[in-house]
Formats: sequence, C-alpha cells, structure tokens
Amino acid sequence: MRPLPMTLPPADILPSDWQRWSATQPTVVRPMASGLTNRSFLLNADGANVVLRWNSPISNALDLDRRTEAQSLRQASDAGLGARLIYCDPGHNYLVTGFIDGHTWKQARPGNATALAQLAALTRAIHRLPIVDSALDIHAKIARYWESIADNSSFTHRLRQLEDQVRPHIAAAQAMICSPVLCHNDLQPENLIFSRGGQLLVIDWEYACTGDPFYDLAVITEEHHLPEGKRRTLLQHYLQRPVGAGDLKRLGHWQIAYRYLSALWYAIPRTTGENLQAGLEESITALCQRLTTWAAHTGHD
Repeated sequence: MRPLPMTLPPADILPSDWQRWSATQPTVVRPMASGLTNRSFLLNADGANVVLRWNSPISNALDLDRRTEAQSLRQASDAGLGARLIYCDPGHNYLVTGFIDGHTWKQARPGNATALAQLAALTRAIHRLPIVDSALDIHAKIARYWESIADNSSFTHRLRQLEDQVRPHIAAAQAMICSPVLCHNDLQPENLIFSRGGQLLVIDWEYACTGDPFYDLAVITEEHHLPEGKRRTLLQHYLQRPVGAGDLKRLGHWQIAYRYLSALWYAIPRTTGENLQAGLEESITALCQRLTTWAAHTGHD
C-alpha cells in the first residue's frame, strides 16, 4: 500500500493513555487509507504493527453502537475471522487492533467462483458466532438517519418519496426472518482482506448487530455489484443447497432496504468536509433500478 502523507504530528495522533495497551511508546508509521467516517493510523507498538482507529465524531448520527462493535470484534478475533482486538477505549473514542498484512478484496480483484466460495464461507462463519444483544431495528435506524438530514436538502423530497416504496419491502423482509444471527452488515470490498497466506479476513465491525443473514448477503451483492449469476453462486455457496425462489425474493427485499439505508447514510452531513454527493446519487440510482426490476418481475408498481 502506498504511504499516505503525514498530516498530524505523532503527539496529536497517539492517545494519552497508550500505556494501557503498549509497554513502550508506539511510533507512528503512517496514516492509513481510512473510510468515510473514521481516521486510522498504522503504528508500531512493542515491535509489532497495530492499527489505531479514531472513531468518527458523528458516530451517534450514524447510529453506531461502539459497545456492540467491541463485543462482535472480540468474538471474531477469538474465532480467527479478523484482526486481533488489542484495546477498546472505555470511552469509545478509539480502538486498537492487530494489523493484517495482505491485500483488500478491492486490491486483489478476485472475480472467480473460488473467491465467492471463500466469501460465502466467511459469512457463514460470522453467522455461527454468538448473537449480541443489539439487533437491527431498521425503522429506528431510518428514523435516526433522518434526524441528521436537513429537511431543506435538494434530495429530501426524493428520499421521502422512495421511502414510501421501500417500506413494503422492509415489512416483507422482516416477515421472512426465521433465525437471527450475528451479522457484520458491511462486508464491502474495502473491509475484506486476503492475508499473505490466502485466508480471507474481515475488519471494521462498527455496524455489526444481530439480524437476518440475508441482510448481510444483500450488502455483499450490492457492494460487490454482483450480477444475477454471481448472486445465485454466492447464495448457493452460502446455503449449501440449490437456491429457491423464496431465497431470491428474501434477498431482493433486503437489497432494496439496504440501498435505501445507504442513500440516507450518504445524505448525513459530515464534519470533515467530504463530498458524498456522488455516493448519494449512486445509491438513489441503484435503489430506483432495484425497485423497477422488482416491479417488472412481479407485475406490481
């Protein structure tokens, strides 16, 4: 990975209580290519590379439950499914994990059935972990997102119109839930890393909670832009049986729900100056395409 320019002096990067998780003062190796919410840095602590992640100042607006994240990450760490959990700040301001030396799914660009089988196996392994107390309440999450979106935004009316079309799909998806599991809920390419040994691992558990496994699968199909054939391949690997019409319907409902949530997520104003307009427009376009495809296949508006 190409080093990013250092923008802060080490004294402004290291938490003041670093002694809680390192015997010697860590050194800053470089900033990491962070996501759209948090800031991350590669450090060397006690001779090993670790990742320091400073949590987003708008965690509440994004409806992030840091306690649930820590619980989920600890379970995944113990199961060998992701980075080793080193320290979780009790105040939930920062997190320290081990560094996975490898390539992200996006960098590796795997497009074959073997990679999809690996991803399905990883998803099954996540879903076998013990559930956590926090569960996905999609209506509450939608309401929380709307609390942070300006009513006079240029896209507000469009999003409200779309919500009327999305709610029946949410109701239908919820009616099909039978066995809730621990879900990662953000298995996008940037959060999947192939280790040097070829193992597929997952990072960034901040959206994890108990929910429908098909919601996790819907996130994968949408964020990886899987065409219909690869969606079926993923489902078959995950289910380990032939894919039925009910499976596809359940997935379709959650794809629509996820795309709407994604659009709302991009509509929340940021304090760090990112322009997320492109992501918002992409999510709205993808949602409209999903709704149109659904109506065409079912014969309903």
